[in-house]
Amino acid sequence: MTTDGLSGILRACRPYEGSRGTPINKEFRVNEQILRFSRDYPRVRDVRVIDENGQQLGIIEVRRALDIARDRSLDLIEVAPQATPPVCRIMDYGKYKYEQSKRDREAHKKQRGGDLKGLFLRPRTDEHDIAFKVKNAIKFLQEGHKVKVTVRFRSREITRPEYAMKQLEQVAEAVKDVGVIEKAPAMEGRTMTMILAPKG
Repeated sequence: MTTDGLSGILRACRPYEGSRGTPINKEFRVNEQILRFSRDYPRVRDVRVIDENGQQLGIIEVRRALDIARDRSLDLIEVAPQATPPVCRIMDYGKYKYEQSKRDREAHKKQRGGDLKGLFLRPRTDEHDIAFKVKNAIKFLQEGHKVKVTVRFRSREITRPEYAMKQLEQVAEAVKDVGVIEKAPAMEGRTMTMILAPKG
Protein backbone atom coordinates (compact mmCIF):
# COMPACT_ATOMS: atom_id res chain seq x y z
CA MET A 1 0.00 0.00 0.00
CA THR A 2 1.28 3.46 -0.85
CA THR A 3 1.80 6.11 1.82
CA ASP A 4 -0.96 8.25 0.27
CA GLY A 5 -3.36 5.31 0.26
CA LEU A 6 -2.66 4.50 3.89
CA SER A 7 -3.01 8.15 4.89
CA GLY A 8 -6.45 8.27 3.30
CA ILE A 9 -7.57 5.23 5.24
CA LEU A 10 -6.19 6.56 8.50
CA ARG A 11 -8.02 9.85 8.02
CA ALA A 12 -11.27 7.93 7.60
CA CYS A 13 -10.50 5.84 10.65
CA ARG A 14 -9.80 8.51 13.23
CA PRO A 15 -11.25 7.95 16.69
CA TYR A 16 -14.87 8.93 17.17
CA GLU A 17 -13.83 11.88 19.48
CA GLY A 18 -17.21 13.50 19.27
CA SER A 19 -17.99 13.64 15.56
CA ARG A 20 -14.74 14.83 13.99
CA GLY A 21 -14.12 11.51 12.28
CA THR A 22 -16.24 9.56 9.81
CA PRO A 23 -18.82 7.41 11.67
CA ILE A 24 -18.24 3.69 11.64
CA ASN A 25 -20.36 1.89 9.07
CA LYS A 26 -23.08 -0.07 10.89
CA GLU A 27 -22.14 -3.19 8.86
CA PHE A 28 -18.49 -3.22 9.90
CA ARG A 29 -17.46 -6.13 12.05
CA VAL A 30 -16.64 -5.99 15.74
CA ASN A 31 -14.37 -8.31 17.80
CA GLU A 32 -14.93 -12.01 16.95
CA GLN A 33 -17.10 -11.08 13.97
CA ILE A 34 -13.86 -10.18 12.18
CA LEU A 35 -12.83 -13.85 12.29
CA ARG A 36 -16.02 -15.05 10.63
CA PHE A 37 -15.98 -15.92 6.94
CA SER A 38 -18.95 -14.97 4.77
CA ARG A 39 -19.84 -14.26 1.17
CA ASP A 40 -19.42 -10.53 1.75
CA TYR A 41 -16.29 -10.73 3.87
CA PRO A 42 -13.19 -12.79 3.01
CA ARG A 43 -11.29 -14.68 5.66
CA VAL A 44 -8.90 -12.34 7.48
CA ARG A 45 -5.61 -13.44 9.01
CA ASP A 46 -3.68 -10.19 9.52
CA VAL A 47 -4.93 -6.65 10.06
CA ARG A 48 -3.37 -3.23 10.32
CA VAL A 49 -4.14 -1.97 13.84
CA ILE A 50 -4.60 1.58 15.12
CA ASP A 51 -4.96 1.97 18.87
CA GLU A 52 -7.36 4.14 20.88
CA ASN A 53 -4.91 7.06 20.73
CA GLY A 54 -4.59 6.98 16.95
CA GLN A 55 -1.14 5.31 17.01
CA GLN A 56 -0.31 2.60 14.49
CA LEU A 57 0.57 -0.74 16.04
CA GLY A 58 1.47 -2.22 12.67
CA ILE A 59 0.22 -5.36 10.91
CA ILE A 60 -0.83 -7.95 13.48
CA GLU A 61 -2.51 -11.35 13.40
CA VAL A 62 -6.24 -10.91 14.12
CA ARG A 63 -6.33 -13.03 17.27
CA ARG A 64 -3.36 -11.14 18.70
CA ALA A 65 -5.10 -7.84 17.92
CA LEU A 66 -8.20 -9.11 19.73
CA ASP A 67 -6.08 -10.00 22.75
CA ILE A 68 -4.57 -6.49 22.80
CA ALA A 69 -8.04 -4.93 22.68
CA ARG A 70 -9.30 -7.18 25.49
CA ASP A 71 -6.24 -6.43 27.63
CA ARG A 72 -7.20 -2.75 27.39
CA SER A 73 -10.89 -3.50 28.07
CA LEU A 74 -11.72 -2.19 24.60
CA ASP A 75 -13.04 -3.54 21.31
CA LEU A 76 -11.50 -4.27 17.92
CA ILE A 77 -13.45 -2.67 15.07
CA GLU A 78 -12.84 -3.39 11.38
CA VAL A 79 -13.04 0.14 9.97
CA ALA A 80 -11.60 -0.39 6.49
CA PRO A 81 -12.36 -3.93 5.26
CA GLN A 82 -11.53 -2.94 1.67
CA ALA A 83 -7.89 -2.20 2.53
CA THR A 84 -5.07 -4.75 2.15
CA PRO A 85 -4.68 -5.81 4.85
CA PRO A 86 -7.96 -4.60 6.42
CA VAL A 87 -7.62 -1.78 8.96
CA CYS A 88 -8.91 -2.24 12.51
CA ARG A 89 -9.25 0.27 15.30
CA ILE A 90 -9.07 -0.39 19.04
CA MET A 91 -11.76 1.61 20.84
CA ASP A 92 -14.68 1.48 23.26
CA TYR A 93 -17.43 0.48 20.86
CA GLY A 94 -20.19 0.78 23.45
CA LYS A 95 -19.15 4.35 24.21
CA TYR A 96 -18.90 5.11 20.51
CA LYS A 97 -22.43 3.81 19.87
CA TYR A 98 -23.77 5.85 22.79
CA GLU A 99 -22.07 9.03 21.58
CA GLN A 100 -23.18 8.40 18.01
CA SER A 101 -26.79 7.86 19.15
CA LYS A 102 -26.60 11.06 21.18
CA ARG A 103 -25.29 13.01 18.18
CA ASP A 104 -28.02 11.54 15.97
CA ARG A 105 -30.70 12.64 18.46
CA GLU A 106 -29.24 16.14 18.65
CA ALA A 107 -29.08 16.40 14.85
CA HIS A 108 -32.69 15.20 14.63
CA LYS A 109 -33.77 17.84 17.14
CA LYS A 110 -32.01 20.58 15.19
CA GLN A 111 -33.59 19.31 11.99
CA ARG A 112 -37.04 19.37 13.51
CA GLY A 113 -36.43 22.63 15.35
CA GLY A 114 -37.90 21.14 18.52
CA ASP A 115 -41.49 21.21 19.80
CA LEU A 116 -43.21 24.06 21.62
CA LYS A 117 -43.86 22.99 25.20
CA GLY A 118 -46.31 24.80 27.44
CA LEU A 119 -46.09 25.76 31.12
CA PHE A 120 -48.93 27.48 32.97
CA LEU A 121 -48.87 29.73 36.03
CA ARG A 122 -51.30 31.86 38.02
CA PRO A 123 -50.42 35.27 39.48
CA ARG A 124 -50.63 33.69 42.93
CA THR A 125 -48.66 30.51 42.15
CA ASP A 126 -46.45 29.78 45.16
CA GLU A 127 -42.65 29.53 45.07
CA HIS A 128 -42.63 25.73 45.35
CA ASP A 129 -44.83 25.33 42.29
CA ILE A 130 -42.79 27.89 40.35
CA ALA A 131 -39.59 25.96 41.17
CA PHE A 132 -41.24 22.78 39.85
CA LYS A 133 -42.27 24.57 36.63
CA VAL A 134 -38.74 25.94 36.25
CA LYS A 135 -37.31 22.44 36.55
CA ASN A 136 -39.57 21.28 33.72
CA ALA A 137 -38.64 24.31 31.61
CA ILE A 138 -34.94 23.54 32.02
CA LYS A 139 -35.53 19.92 31.01
CA PHE A 140 -37.46 20.93 27.88
CA LEU A 141 -34.83 23.50 26.85
CA GLN A 142 -32.00 20.99 27.34
CA GLU A 143 -33.89 18.58 25.07
CA GLY A 144 -33.98 21.25 22.34
CA HIS A 145 -37.59 22.37 22.74
CA LYS A 146 -38.99 25.88 23.01
CA VAL A 147 -41.13 26.70 26.03
CA LYS A 148 -44.19 28.95 26.11
CA VAL A 149 -44.82 30.16 29.66
CA THR A 150 -48.37 31.43 30.22
CA VAL A 151 -49.77 33.24 33.24
CA ARG A 152 -53.58 32.99 33.36
CA PHE A 153 -55.63 35.69 35.06
CA ARG A 154 -58.93 35.27 36.87
CA SER A 155 -61.44 38.04 37.44
CA ARG A 156 -59.71 41.07 39.03
CA GLU A 157 -56.22 39.51 38.86
CA ILE A 158 -55.88 41.05 35.42
CA THR A 159 -55.72 44.51 37.05
CA ARG A 160 -52.28 43.61 38.51
CA PRO A 161 -50.25 42.43 35.48
CA GLU A 162 -47.04 43.34 37.33
CA TYR A 163 -47.38 40.12 39.35
CA ALA A 164 -47.40 38.05 36.17
CA MET A 165 -44.48 40.04 34.75
CA LYS A 166 -42.48 39.40 37.91
CA GLN A 167 -43.15 35.63 37.65
CA LEU A 168 -42.10 35.46 34.01
CA GLU A 169 -38.92 37.41 34.74
CA GLN A 170 -38.23 35.01 37.61
CA VAL A 171 -38.59 32.02 35.27
CA ALA A 172 -36.37 33.60 32.60
CA GLU A 173 -33.67 34.32 35.18
CA ALA A 174 -33.82 30.76 36.54
CA VAL A 175 -33.29 29.17 33.11
CA LYS A 176 -30.73 31.66 31.75
CA ASP A 177 -27.94 29.06 31.65
CA VAL A 178 -29.85 26.93 29.13
CA GLY A 179 -32.42 29.27 27.57
CA VAL A 180 -33.00 32.75 26.20
CA ILE A 181 -36.13 34.85 25.78
CA GLU A 182 -37.32 34.52 22.19
CA LYS A 183 -40.59 36.42 22.71
CA ALA A 184 -40.74 38.92 25.56
CA PRO A 185 -43.66 38.83 28.02
CA ALA A 186 -46.82 40.29 26.45
CA MET A 187 -50.54 40.32 27.16
CA GLU A 188 -52.76 38.00 25.09
CA GLY A 189 -56.37 38.43 26.16
CA ARG A 190 -56.61 37.30 29.78
CA THR A 191 -53.10 35.81 29.76
CA MET A 192 -49.53 37.02 29.69
CA THR A 193 -47.13 34.86 27.71
CA MET A 194 -43.41 34.53 27.10
CA ILE A 195 -41.51 32.15 24.81
CA LEU A 196 -38.11 30.72 25.74
CA ALA A 197 -35.73 29.08 23.27
CA PRO A 198 -32.71 26.80 23.84
CA LYS A 199 -29.48 28.73 24.31
CA GLY A 200 -26.96 28.55 21.50
